[in-house]
Amino acid sequence: MTSLARPGIRSAASTGGLPIATPITVNRVGRLDDFIRVPFQLYAGDPNWVPPLMMERRDALKPGGTPYLRRANVAMWIATRDGRSVGRISAQIDPINLERYPGVGHFGLLAAIDDAAVIDALVGTAEDWLKAHGMTQCVGPMSLSINEELGLLVDGFDTPPMLMMPHDPPYIAAHLERLGYVKARDLLAYRMDTAEVPASMRRILARPLSGNVTLRAIKWSEYKDEVRRMVEIFNDAWAENWGFIPFDTAEIELMARQLRPLIDRRLVWFAEVDGEPVAFIVCLPNLNEAIGDLDGRLLPFGWAKLLWRVKVRGLTSARVLLMGAQSRFNKTLLGRLLPFHLIGKAFEGVQAAGIHTLEFSWVLETNEPMRAIAETVCGAPYKTYRVYERSLAPHVAGS
Repeated sequence: MTSLARPGIRSAASTGGLPIATPITVNRVGRLDDFIRVPFQLYAGDPNWVPPLMMERRDALKPGGTPYLRRANVAMWIATRDGRSVGRISAQIDPINLERYPGVGHFGLLAAIDDAAVIDALVGTAEDWLKAHGMTQCVGPMSLSINEELGLLVDGFDTPPMLMMPHDPPYIAAHLERLGYVKARDLLAYRMDTAEVPASMRRILARPLSGNVTLRAIKWSEYKDEVRRMVEIFNDAWAENWGFIPFDTAEIELMARQLRPLIDRRLVWFAEVDGEPVAFIVCLPNLNEAIGDLDGRLLPFGWAKLLWRVKVRGLTSARVLLMGAQSRFNKTLLGRLLPFHLIGKAFEGVQAAGIHTLEFSWVLETNEPMRAIAETVCGAPYKTYRVYERSLAPHVAGS
């Protein structure tokens, strides 16, 4: 474990009526649970913050626990003051990312109290580590990669996040910008009421697809192959998008295992042309709706509550997690129609499942075709997440 003393912060302690500085210590993580629990301590008073399941977070962050953690170099720190945790951060370097974006390292998992010195200490520690490993640019937050939770919430703080979407206090963005971080990209989230199909969408769905195009639900008997087909389409469809990193085979296998308990066959659809899958949509029930009051724990009674809420009561919200069509259909009439017809099928499914709210997220601000689809169906975005970037000064040996 390493410890770094950072500049002090204003405290309630005083001498002669004057505030004194209390030092901040930034330590490499010892116990993973201590790192995971930091936002539980800091954000408990935020009614829209959803405590994640500890079991899931341990699996996602334990050394070697995922394909990403087996290939990437990841460091995590906790900031403390007077023996109390006041923030946390990670820094990570992905060799696959470096092949596409040389010199780019990431930070993520940022949580902190509203104090400039605390956030300065955390961000400075992450930057120093990245520079020491040869990075020339810091991009984030990514927790831990672009294919996981991405971005910092900068607009839309008044509602809880959907499954696998972050929620942050408003002050974090201001502190990052004070430190010189600037917007790399904004990610948009859209929301719609599923009570009825919007008129704009009904008009598009009235245009039939050609005879060699069919729509079908996911095939349970071919589940692993179906996930592989999704990923192949996704990797092709998103290859030219900002920040894209393809899923590898190990990540596909992990995704298949993780998603299976959440998948409702009515909410996952493929489009085929001459029997070949060319587009898909995946909607997942919003598990955050069921875990918000569990404080991250499934024992002793959390399992029973979770199962009852998901299987008996049912969830009333869902998120469009993934959607894509092969790039060869870009700028074609079929390419413009397929997403709407897939959304139409998923829409029928969410209505049958008793889901009242559907979120489309996230959508890159520069992805004009996808934005046009989302805004036709949902209207204006209701949440904005921001990915920041900052150039790093060269590392000086011995510093």
